[in-house]
Amino acid sequence: MTWIEAIVLGIVQGLTEFLPVSSSGHLRITSAIFFDQDAGASFTAVTQLGTEAAVLLYFAKDIWRIGRTWTVGIWDSSVRSSLDYRMGWYVIVGSIPIGLFGFLFKDQIRETARNLWVVATTLIVFAFILAFAEYWGRQTRTLKNFRMRDGVVMGFAQALALIPGVSRSGATLTFGLFLNLTRETAARYSFLLAIPAVVMSGIFSLGDVFEPAAPGTSVPSVAQMVVATLIAFAVGYAAIAWLLRYVAHHTLYVFVLYRVAVGTLVLALLMTGTISAT
Repeated sequence: MTWIEAIVLGIVQGLTEFLPVSSSGHLRITSAIFFDQDAGASFTAVTQLGTEAAVLLYFAKDIWRIGRTWTVGIWDSSVRSSLDYRMGWYVIVGSIPIGLFGFLFKDQIRETARNLWVVATTLIVFAFILAFAEYWGRQTRTLKNFRMRDGVVMGFAQALALIPGVSRSGATLTFGLFLNLTRETAARYSFLLAIPAVVMSGIFSLGDVFEPAAPGTSVPSVAQMVVATLIAFAVGYAAIAWLLRYVAHHTLYVFVLYRVAVGTLVLALLMTGTISAT
């Protein structure tokens, strides 16, 4: 991996992790178009540690309060009716699907799912699903109305993002809208829900990131991996604040159009043989 590639991919990861456009899909596409190789699933997972560090910093007070209340509530039944205690369980239970499916389909995620035909197709298909959710969802429910059912449904939605092109935030936002949650409520839970899954995925991928997964996979040095992750952290922190402000006052249709445009472009490049699908 060159330094330019590491820097560019770090920026792309930070910009796209929290937007409903698929960061893993964008890293795969950027690698193919500009660097004629694949940075690999492990590189994606490790740079996501940077963006999750941004989440931990941005939501530090909320995370501390939820974690403390949940811990106290294990022994003290008087706090179990609080939203913070329940939110702790919602995040734990909601994280189970992606952990289970990630373990069961690890090889397919690292190989078959990274085919650019798959990435481009899922970008377009899930764009239309997001558009339907934006149109259909009544957006009448806030965190005060959040229930375990919502956490489980959005947990399974997050698991869909194991396929590059789906988008973790896009899937959770989509199903949150189907559950009639407000966009801001769905986004906030999505940020919290991502923490266990992304952190564990990044940690487990540390041992693989410096080994080529397949021919045509670029391998970063330790220094390049560190710099890319730090860049993802800085850019991702700014992206969190922007997205929360944006979804509070705007629809998600702009991301729908963007996903369709990018997916169509990739399909065109594949059909003309400009880029390789693998």
